Amino acid sequence: MSILRLRSAVAPLSFKRYASTISVQSTRSNSSGAVLGNIEASWKGLSAESQYEVYQQLEQIQKKDWKELTVDEKKAAYFVAFGPHGPRQPTLEKGHGITVFLGVAACVGAAYGTLLYARSQAPPPPKTMTKEYQEQMTEYARSQNMNPISGVSSEGYKGKGYVQ
Repeated sequence: MSILRLRSAVAPLSFKRYASTISVQSTRSNSSGAVLGNIEASWKGLSAESQYEVYQQLEQIQKKDWKELTVDEKKAAYFVAFGPHGPRQPTLEKGHGITVFLGVAACVGAAYGTLLYARSQAPPPPKTMTKEYQEQMTEYARSQNMNPISGVSSEGYKGKGYVQ
């Protein structure tokens, strides 16, 4: 929960009310006009207390007729209500996609390198996996009439036999 919402929820519960140092006048004659004029740049640099004061000031200013508000006041009100700060702050920074892509590419490369290393250290395949041995097994199955219904010994067999 943002500090602004927390304070506005707790404010009715407090018994003491202190005088605010923020005036409710329009920023045309207010000294905080510089703050409201560039609120996007200065919002992160403000303390939580100052942010809350600006929030309260804008809340009072918005109760007036919107035609009387300056462009800076309207922009500041919009930024405080909907700007990319607090819970709406982007979680990913610019350039994050490139970092993720490079990280994934490095992981895939490391996995492929590990696979190549494991294959280079593995013993050769057994002699029963060679093509010549598989062809000999197919010939032996035919000579022994193995699986005469659907196997290599059946009539019209069109498969490869045991050769893969």
